[in-house]
This record gives sequence, C-alpha cells and structure tokens, in this order.
Amino acid sequence: MTRTLLVAGTASHVGKSTVAAGLCRHLADRGVDVAPFKAQNMSNNARVALTPDGAWGEVGVSQHVQARAAGVVPRTDHNPVLLKPRGDGESQLVIDGEAAGNPTAGGYYDGHWLRAREAAERAYERLVDQHDAIVAEGAGGLGEVNLHDRDLANVETARFADADVLLLADVERGGA
Repeated sequence: MTRTLLVAGTASHVGKSTVAAGLCRHLADRGVDVAPFKAQNMSNNARVALTPDGAWGEVGVSQHVQARAAGVVPRTDHNPVLLKPRGDGESQLVIDGEAAGNPTAGGYYDGHWLRAREAAERAYERLVDQHDAIVAEGAGGLGEVNLHDRDLANVETARFADADVLLLADVERGGA
C-alpha cells in the first residue's frame, strides 16, 4: 500500500517545498520508490515534464526539483494543476501539462475546479500505481477559511490520498 505524507504549512513561505524535496531525497537514498505531488500550484516558474500520454507539458519548478530529488523523471502527474498568474485577477490554467484557459479566480472555482480536482485525483492514482510513497506538498496555509471547501492542494489532497499530515510553521510568519 502506498503511503502519502502531506507537507502542509501554517502560511506561505514556511519551507514546504524545501522540506518536501528533502524528504523525497531522504527516502530515495534509503531505497524507497518515492514521488512528489502537488495537486495545485500557483507559480509563473515552470519546467518541462512528461504528460500521462508521453507528450511534453509543464509543472511548477518545485515539483520538478522534488522529482529530481526523488530520482524520478519529472511528470505532469507530480503537479497536475498549475495556475500561472497573468494579472488583472486572471491566471492561465494548466491541467495535466496543457493550457486550459485563462479564468479569473471566481471563474476558476465556478467553472474549472471540479475538472481540476478530478485531474488531480487521477494523477495521484497513477502515482500510487507506480510508487511506494508519495510526498505531497500543500499550498499556502492549511487553515485558510476562504478556501476550506475547495482547498485542492491541502484539504482535498489529504482527503483523497488519506494522507498523514506534517504541519510546518515559521514563527516569523505567524500562525505558529
């Protein structure tokens, strides 16, 4: 059975990406077949990765680095939903490595969130079929009440992955 650890945080910039990469390397160095996962990332910094059908797509830089730390080829399954801010309240939506529109935040939650969640769950299941452990990275703070029912990177990942949760805090950023 594949075990999943969700590295969540009390806020942004508390070290989730770094700790997730370190855990991937630590497990890989001990012979564990591990893969990173971040259901939804928001970043303009992306790298090339393989899609489920073998084409080229893109993932957030952190998941690319985490895949390298885990010793696996970077795949869009490691970051199936990427939001790339464009300004004026819009983001380019990338699902499974391919551009899927430029919704506003409200437009994303109203018109794309269910599709994004389904893509994330399918990507996670493909990773489970291939690896012994998954190190999932959350986003922002775990207790963001404005997202409680649609928090794909934290709450929804913990739900569909039945993940153990490691909560990181940085006293200088609050919430600790």
